[in-house]
Amino acid sequence: MYCMKKQDQTTFDIVVIGGGPAGLAFAKAVSGQGLSIAIVEPAPRAVLEKPSYDGREIALTHFSKKTMSELGFFDHITADQVSMIKKAHVVNGDSPYALKFDHREAGEETLGYMVSNQNIRRSSFAAVQGADDITLLDERRVDDLTSDASGARVTLDDGQVLSARLVVGADGRFSQSRRKMGIACDMLEWGRTCLVGVMEHDGAHDDTAYECFHYDRTLAVLPLNNGLVSVVITLPSEEAQDVLDMDPAAFAADIEARFEGRVGAMRLTQKLHAYPLVCNYAKSFYAPRFALLGDAAVGMHPVTAHGYNLGLRGAHTLAQEVIQMARTGGDIGSSLPLRHYNRAHNIICKPIYLGTNTVVKLYTDQRKPAKIARKTLLHLGNVLKPARDMITRQLTESHVA
Repeated sequence: MYCMKKQDQTTFDIVVIGGGPAGLAFAKAVSGQGLSIAIVEPAPRAVLEKPSYDGREIALTHFSKKTMSELGFFDHITADQVSMIKKAHVVNGDSPYALKFDHREAGEETLGYMVSNQNIRRSSFAAVQGADDITLLDERRVDDLTSDASGARVTLDDGQVLSARLVVGADGRFSQSRRKMGIACDMLEWGRTCLVGVMEHDGAHDDTAYECFHYDRTLAVLPLNNGLVSVVITLPSEEAQDVLDMDPAAFAADIEARFEGRVGAMRLTQKLHAYPLVCNYAKSFYAPRFALLGDAAVGMHPVTAHGYNLGLRGAHTLAQEVIQMARTGGDIGSSLPLRHYNRAHNIICKPIYLGTNTVVKLYTDQRKPAKIARKTLLHLGNVLKPARDMITRQLTESHVA
């Protein structure tokens, strides 16, 4: 065990289960407020310090970039590691028609930003190092978790018991802490797999993101710096292995053809990574002295790129409630701040989650009425300004406090 604050302490104000980006963001946000914080994480410290590349490039909203900057994450991300999305095109089927968005409509320099998940994870961990009120318990797992009016108790796999006023479960879509606290969760298995990778290309991408809802699969092509794009393919899971087994040159030729040569010749720069598509929404984001965060609360479909943005938003919201309660001398694990967090985060997440799933169901439906509806909605999106403005605000979060 190596700690940011090296000690054998077992009593904390807050125990965070999960040392991923959402859990680290919350820990960093409440650091410096006179609270003692422990992070329990199965991975070793070396992996947290230098995470391997996992193929995922994350689209950040303006709010997320602002929050990450305030937390010090961008102190550890260089300018060349941040790409801009200035335009976005949504294409349906084999039609050349596109629903288009432009950063100038939003009055911003860019619609959003692209940063690799590897760099988000690395910078999140780097930002919390040196904090003397945060203790890292790496290579440790939670065996049991209980709570009552007096406090919460976290039993680790080596028998050590941690006591806390508040426990935060940030341990992913298949959260064990959520299960141990008896919180039910709606799970949605799409029967599809997401393949992600990076490709170089000979033409210009013009900082434009494409979401192509083809009839057999979905292809997203997202702009990166240095003549690169992130490619995200969603397809029926039974077809995924065939694509993974393709010769790199054949794969590149297939993507180039599906993308209609918009960025010229394309080449795969490294192996593809595969992720089964499973979405989840917890019935409640809290229980006595316990709160859910990140994918443990809401696991999004990647098509609208809101997964990490909602996780970061939840960390910000929960931190604000905890800090306010701490500053007034109240009980940070009481039901009041957790109810406030639950309500506020649901208001943000529920419409996005339901709306995203509705869009995905429609745009993966091969029946003729659905195809007609898809085409109609795309045209309406271009001509109805209120709808365009609403979508743009949701994509960018440029005016969110």
